[in-house]
Amino acid sequence: MIGILALLTRIFSNPYSNVIQKRLGQKGFKSLWISFFAYFLLSLFCAIPSFFIDWARFDFVFWQNVILAGIVGAFGNWFLVEALKCGELSVLGPINSYKSIISVIFAFLLLGEIPAYLQFLGIFLIIFGSYFIFDGSGEKISSKIFLRRDIKFRLLALVFTALEAVFIKKIILMSDILTSFVLWCFFSAIFSFVILVVLKSKIVANFYISIKRNLKGFLTLCLCMFLMQFSTNIVFEKMNVSCALALFQLSSLLSVFFGWRYFSEKNLKRKILGTIIMILGSIVVILF
Repeated sequence: MIGILALLTRIFSNPYSNVIQKRLGQKGFKSLWISFFAYFLLSLFCAIPSFFIDWARFDFVFWQNVILAGIVGAFGNWFLVEALKCGELSVLGPINSYKSIISVIFAFLLLGEIPAYLQFLGIFLIIFGSYFIFDGSGEKISSKIFLRRDIKFRLLALVFTALEAVFIKKIILMSDILTSFVLWCFFSAIFSFVILVVLKSKIVANFYISIKRNLKGFLTLCLCMFLMQFSTNIVFEKMNVSCALALFQLSSLLSVFFGWRYFSEKNLKRKILGTIIMILGSIVVILF
């Protein structure tokens, strides 16, 4: 029962967090800043529970996975927010189905999960469903579509978040749900800050503006990210990465609906049809 509740929470909280991220992006906030400030607030909330964790029991391999998860997670969320700023939620949400293909590759390389021949059918369904998604947004699917700014950033986000999922699964297996969540917040904040410094973003100015005018939006984003990641960790604890990511694809339907509801995006029916086909393809890729 807890696993089902966690799955439903993950399916809803992920696309709604994208809504908040897109809104903040439309207000002029840089993608890196949105990512860092959200992780920073989550880290503040995690300060108290961190004192009750026995950090000395973890070995070098554990911390290696934590660092790698933090790095790829920071980049993944940055690319995701950048994509949401310039793209349609009802298009970028369903594109998440490509994550199934990427996750299979990473799960095979890093976890030893062997893909099956039927997964080629799933890949075909994902590509076929993409036709309806892009056609619904006024474009025909071709190799050039993947050179579009929002699609490029979304695909980069898929690569990094799929890899992050594998590392988080490892961290959970070596610790527990609470520890993995606290570390996810801390190290995602750290590496998001590092990226900000390297790119010389105006951190102090952005911090003041965020606190003054948009604290409610960032707090809502933090709540969504907390629900999303904590429920994700629960699901990961109870099933393998591939199966979990396949079920997570159901959130794509909500992304299409939210894009229509909050941002007046068009061609809802075609996008829903394409999303359903892509979800089926994703499930075939992951589960077979």
